[in-house]
Amino acid sequence: MAEKHSQPDSLDELCVNTIRFLSIDAVEKAKSGHPGAPMGAAAMAYVLWDRFLKHSPHEPDWPDRDRFVLSCGHASMLLYSLLHLTGYDISIEDIKNFRQWGSKTPGHPEHGVTPGVETTTGPLGQGFSNAVGMAIAEEYLAATFNKPELDIINHYTYVMASDGDMEEGITSEAASIAGTLKLKKLVCLYDDNNISIEGNTKITFSENVGERFKAYGWRVIGPIDGMDVEKVTEAISAARESDSPTLIICRTIIGYGSPNKAGTASTHGEPLGTAEVALTRNNLKWNYPAFTIPDEALSHFREAQVRGRAYQDKWQDKINRYRTAFPEEYRHFELTLKGILPEGWDSNLNGLVAQQMKPLSTREASGTILNAIAAKVPSLIGGSADLSPSTKTNLKGVADFTRENRSGRNFHFGIREHAMGSICNGIAVHGGLIPYASTFLVFYDYMRPSVRLASLMKQRIIFIYTHDSVGVGEDGPTHQPIEQIAGLRSVPGLVTLRPADIAETVESWKIALERNGPTALVLTRQNLPLLDRTRLPFSDVKRGAYILWESDPQPEIILMGTGSEVNIVLSAGQLLGQNGVKVRVVSMPSWELFEQQPNEYKEKILPSTIEKRISMEAASPFGWERYVGSKGVIIGINHFGTSAPGNVIYEKFGLTAEGVVIEANKLLGR
Repeated sequence: MAEKHSQPDSLDELCVNTIRFLSIDAVEKAKSGHPGAPMGAAAMAYVLWDRFLKHSPHEPDWPDRDRFVLSCGHASMLLYSLLHLTGYDISIEDIKNFRQWGSKTPGHPEHGVTPGVETTTGPLGQGFSNAVGMAIAEEYLAATFNKPELDIINHYTYVMASDGDMEEGITSEAASIAGTLKLKKLVCLYDDNNISIEGNTKITFSENVGERFKAYGWRVIGPIDGMDVEKVTEAISAARESDSPTLIICRTIIGYGSPNKAGTASTHGEPLGTAEVALTRNNLKWNYPAFTIPDEALSHFREAQVRGRAYQDKWQDKINRYRTAFPEEYRHFELTLKGILPEGWDSNLNGLVAQQMKPLSTREASGTILNAIAAKVPSLIGGSADLSPSTKTNLKGVADFTRENRSGRNFHFGIREHAMGSICNGIAVHGGLIPYASTFLVFYDYMRPSVRLASLMKQRIIFIYTHDSVGVGEDGPTHQPIEQIAGLRSVPGLVTLRPADIAETVESWKIALERNGPTALVLTRQNLPLLDRTRLPFSDVKRGAYILWESDPQPEIILMGTGSEVNIVLSAGQLLGQNGVKVRVVSMPSWELFEQQPNEYKEKILPSTIEKRISMEAASPFGWERYVGSKGVIIGINHFGTSAPGNVIYEKFGLTAEGVVIEANKLLGR
C-alpha cells in the first residue's frame, strides 16, 4: 500500500481528491480508460491550474492565454476534470459520458472537440513537441507585435509529460531544438512514476533524464515530490524565472490512494474495479457518491472564471491602447490572429508563369512562388530539416529565427523530420501563423504521425516534399521515393498536390494557403520540359484533374499523368494523335480535389464509356485502379529504384512516351 502524503491544508487536499475521484468515477463508468496517471498527477496539475495558469474558461480561445498541453493524452480524465471544475463548457454529463459516442470527452484529448483542449494528444511525444511549437509561436508573435509597456503577447506554454513521452525519440528531437533556441517560457512537468504498460520502466529505461535535458540546454529542477503542492509551487515559480526551457521532474505514485494497485502497472490502462474503488474511497476518506463535487471545492475551482475575466480585462485595456497608438500594427495583428490572408496576397503569382522561358523543376518553381507569397503574407514561417538549399524553401532577404532573433521567419529544424512536423502542428494550433515544413519525399516516412495529426486537427500547414521520384537518380533507392505518394494520399483530410509545371505549382500554392487543413506539395528535383500555356489550357488544379490536351473531343482512349510524368503522357498523346488516334490527355495533380468535384465534372473528364485508359506515375501503382479501371493499364513502379542517372532510370523502367504509345496500341488492338 502506498504511503499517504499529507497536504499543507485541507482545501488543497479536498480539491486534489476531487480531481482524482472525478477521474476514477468516469473511467469506472466507461469500463475503460487510464485512472492511474490522473490519480498520481492530480496534485501537480492542481497547483499549475490553481496558482499559475493564465486562462479564461468562458473564452477558451483568448489569444494571450497560457497553453497547457497534456502530452500523456491517455490521462485525459485529468484534463477533463480540470476543464469541468474550472468552468469550461464541459458538464458533469459530459464527464459521465467519457469515451462514449458523440461525447465531448473522447478517450484521448482532441483539439476542436473539447473546449480548452489545445492540441490532440495520445501518441506519446507529440504533445511535448507541439508545446515546443507553441512556445516558438509565442516568441515570434511577441517579438513581432509587442511594444514597450504594451506586451499584448506574453504567455507561457506548460506541458505535462510521462515516462512514455520521455522514451519516444520525437521528444528528444524537440527538446534538443528547444534548448538550442532557449525557449525560456516553456515549462515541462515530468510525471515520473516509473511505470508503463509492461511494468516498471527500469526494464527499458535506465537513463538519467535530468542529465539528458541539461545536455540539451534545459534547466532541470528536481526530482521533487510531485504530490506535495508546496514543493510543486516552488518549482514552477522557479521555472518561470529561468532563461531557458525548464524540466521539473516530479516523482509521483501512479494510482495513488488505491490500497492494492497504487504503484503498479495495473492502474495504467484499466478501471480499478468496483471493490477497489470502494477501498480507495475509504483510504482517502472520500465520503461522497460517484461524480459528487464538494461545494467548497467547486467554489474554489470556479475562482478561475473570476481570474480569467480579470486577465482578459487587463489585456483588453492594452489592446485598446495599442489600437490607438499603433493602428497599422494592430490591423496586421488582428488579421494575423484570425488567419486572414492580406488582400491581394496572390496578385503577383500568375505573372510568374509568363516569365518561365526554359525547363524548370517544380522545386525551383515552388521556391520562387514561396518567396513571392512570403513578401505579402508575413504570417508565413517555416523551413526545412536541414535541406533548404535543396528544397528551395529559404526566404530571401529574411532573417533566421534564432535564440537572439525571435522575429526571423526562416526556421532551421535540423535533421529532425518528426519533430519538425509536430512543431509545425504546435505553431499552427497556437494560432496566428501559417507554418511550412520541407524535406525530401522519401523522408516523409520519418514524419508520418505528425502529418496524420495535422490532418486530424484540420490545421493549415504546408508540407513541401521534393526529390519526388526515381528522377533523383544517382543517389539510389534509399533516396528514391516509391510508396510515399500513396501513403500521403491515404491520409484522410490531407490534400496531396503533384504539379506538372510552374502554372500548376502556382495554383497548388494558392490552394494550400486557402485551405483549412494540411496540404502536401510533391515536387521534382529534375527540370521538366516547358508546357506552353499559350497553347494549352491554363491549369485547373483546384478541380484535381483537367483536360490538358486532346486530338478529338470524342476520344477513344484517355492518358493520365501527374507531376513529372504529365509531359511524358502529353508527348505520347500527341504521337498517337498524329497517327489518327482520338486521344485525351488528363493532368491529375490531386486525387483528393478531384474526388470533391460533382459527378458531372468527373464524368466530363473521365467518361465512364471510355474504358481504354492509361495512367503513368513514377511511383507505386497502388490506387490508380479507381481511375484506370479493370480494362486499363497502370504504368508505375512496384519495386525499389536503382542508382543511375535519372533519365536512364526512366528509360529502363519504361517511363517513356514510346512505352505509353506501345501500351495504347495494345489496348486499341493495333
